[in-house]
Amino acid sequence: MNVIEQLEKEQQKKKTPTLRAGDTVRVHAKVVEGTRERIQVFEGTVIRVTGGGLRRNFTVRRVTHGVGVERTFMVHSPRIDKIDVLRHGDVRQGRLYYLRGKVGREARIRERRRLVAEQAEADQPEEEVAVEAEEAEEGAEA
Repeated sequence: MNVIEQLEKEQQKKKTPTLRAGDTVRVHAKVVEGTRERIQVFEGTVIRVTGGGLRRNFTVRRVTHGVGVERTFMVHSPRIDKIDVLRHGDVRQGRLYYLRGKVGREARIRERRRLVAEQAEADQPEEEVAVEAEEAEEGAEA
């Protein structure tokens, strides 16, 4: 591992959500106003994800009062407090620039859904799933 890769690895955040085009996210970004610093929330649809490693960034689009606003964020930036993924979108393309020409219901994106069994297991902590599996085995033996 060379020096540049090592420096980049130190600056990366430990936990970042996996983002894909079509996801609806809420980005908590730090904004500096004079001497004060506050957190501003920007909520919208991810229309593209580019780069890799430390240079990974994503563009979020939202429509406010009939005006479309797009903002690009660096995933590992210290200016980003946290990223909440509200829902995963089901899209076929990696870049959703076509949403710029759509308004209202036309701009909706279907939600990507998993199987019900996988969803239930993902929602429960691993310990509970292991305990339930053991109980099911004991009930089958009896």
